Order: sequence, then C-alpha cells, then structure tokens
Amino acid sequence: MESRGKFCEKAKPYLAVIVLQFGYVGMSIISKFALNKGMSQHVFVVYRHALAALVMSPFAIVFDRKVRPKMTVPIFAKILLLGLLEPTIDQNLFYTGMKYTTATFAVTLSNILPAFAFLTAWALRLEEVNLRKLRSQAKILGTLVTVGGAMVMTLFKGAKLDLPWTKGHDYHGSTSDLTTHDDPLKGAIMIVVGTFCWSSFIILQAITLKTYPAQLSLTALICLMGTIEGSIFALIMERGNPSAWSIHFDSRFLAAVYGGVVCSGVTYYVQGVVMKSKGPVFVTAFNPLNMVIITILGSFVLSEIVYLGRVVGAVAIIIGLYLVLWGKSKDQSPITSTNEKEALEMDSIEETSNQESVAIDFNKVRPAHESV
Repeated sequence: MESRGKFCEKAKPYLAVIVLQFGYVGMSIISKFALNKGMSQHVFVVYRHALAALVMSPFAIVFDRKVRPKMTVPIFAKILLLGLLEPTIDQNLFYTGMKYTTATFAVTLSNILPAFAFLTAWALRLEEVNLRKLRSQAKILGTLVTVGGAMVMTLFKGAKLDLPWTKGHDYHGSTSDLTTHDDPLKGAIMIVVGTFCWSSFIILQAITLKTYPAQLSLTALICLMGTIEGSIFALIMERGNPSAWSIHFDSRFLAAVYGGVVCSGVTYYVQGVVMKSKGPVFVTAFNPLNMVIITILGSFVLSEIVYLGRVVGAVAIIIGLYLVLWGKSKDQSPITSTNEKEALEMDSIEETSNQESVAIDFNKVRPAHESV
C-alpha cells in the first residue's frame, strides 16, 4: 500500500499536465467555432478572464486565508506583468494570428513553447543544464525532437493510412482548420511573439511563486489583472463598435466560460502547483502532446483520415517527451537540493556545537593536576 501511495504521488504531476493538454484541445475547437461566428478575439479574451476571476476568487479567499503573504510593491509589479504577458498580449496575438492563418498552423507554431521556455529557464538558471552531462543532453535533444515532431505533423502529409474505423469516410478536414488565409507572414509573427510571451509568463509565474506561494490567490489576481488590462486593449481595438461586446447564451458564451474556468483559472493554478515541484520546463514540455490528442480524437470520433506524416510526428513527440522527462528525472529539483543543503548545514552546525559542549564539559570534570 505504501509503494502504491508513493507511485500515485509521483504520477500526480504527469497526470495533471496531460489533463491540461486535453483542456487545451477542447479550447482550440470551441474558440475556433466562436471566432468563426463573428466573436471579437479581443472581447473574448476579456470575458474569458473576467469569468475566471469570478470563479477563482471565492476559492482564493477561503483556502488561502492562512497562507496568503502580505502584498508588496515588487509582488504587485510581477502580477501586473503576468496579467499583461499571457492573458493580454499572448492571447490577443494568438487569436489574431489564427485569423490571419489557420488554427492548425497557429496550434502547430505555438508548439515552439518548450524551446522558448527551456532557453529562458536556462538563461535564468531555473533549469539545471550541464552540456557535459548525459541528462542535460537528453533534455536539449528531447526538446528539439518534440518541437520538430509537432512541425512534421502539420508540414509533412505523406501517405494515407487506411484504418478500420476510417474506411468508407472521405472526410479530409481538420478539427482546427479555418478558412481565412489573409496574411500568413503577419499571422506567423504574431503567433511567435505571443508564444514567447507565453513562455515568459510561465517562467515569471515560477519566480513569483517563490515569494507569493498562495497559488489560488495568485491565479485570481492574474485573471483580474488580465481582465483590466485586456479591457483597456479591447476598448482601443473595438472603439466605435459597441456590438462587439454583445454576448448571448450560445457558442460564444460557452467559449468564454470554458476558456475562463478550464484554460485560465484551473490551468494557471495547476501549472503553478506542478512548477513548484517540477519546474517550468516540465510543464511546457507536454504542450506538443495536444497535437497527438487532436489526431487521435479526430480519427476515432470524427473518422478523419490519418496520414503517415501525423503518425511520424506523433511518434517523434512521444520520443522527445520521454527524453526530456528522463533528463528531468535525473536532475535534482531546485527545491529539494536547497532544502537538503540547508539541512546539511544545520547538521554541521549542530555537530560542531555538540563537540564544543562536550569539550567544555570534559574540561570541567578534568582533575586539577591534569590541568596543571
């Protein structure tokens, strides 16, 4: 029973980030449908985080009341920047870039997130990297293979695979294709810049959690700041168009609720919890897995045709992910190593003090003629 409990405890971070990828898959499908219905991407971002703030705030007030640290100017500045990086800049750029290209292209290009996060964490020394060590080489190679696999899944089509459950179906669409192709270059630049902001957000969240460890409160504050900052941006972009703010109980409202609760509120909280033990690179390494999930669901549920390129890319993603996780498993977590170091220092101090006290006691009981 004890070994089973240890296994479940070790498996929790892996299950958490995999579930997050299923959430992202649902978001890509629902948001695409809402945007195709004419919803403004700028207004969508505001409603999404407003709902997330409303849902997460009560939990933060109740469960974080004993662990919430005092708000300081540096912490508040970090929260302002967090609200600007991902909820405002990244999501506005991502959805606008999606309109200029296709949803498939946007999702694929955003899979460079692990590479951005790895390089940033390496530069800030949040990730242990020693090029002479095999574990570090595995993490670097795994990141490159994972990103490359995501690109292959979209750019390389290959032969059609006749699977038993897709025979007799001529559906060649994709769960995430859009019909607009206005300016692919502009869209690609927007998505890349947005993805860089996303990786910066994850790194800054990991840094902020060290001084503000109340995850629920931090999540609620990020969503609140994202709502305020996103509202300012949306008012500028949609000036003279008040109809853009109208919303009804339809797919657009569903997209805002789903995106706010699942992909903002729950996601920010869960990735914060996982990052405290596994680091930011671990969280982002699983991002290309959503391409694999979309392919599998599209094949089984919608009977989409599967091509060899998607299978090759999916296998590459899994291999790359395994290499990253193997390298991470050989690393010592920053929190653990710090705690162990402090424990060793405390043991050393205690041992020294004990030796000194024994020496003093020995001098007290030593016969007088010996002291002479």
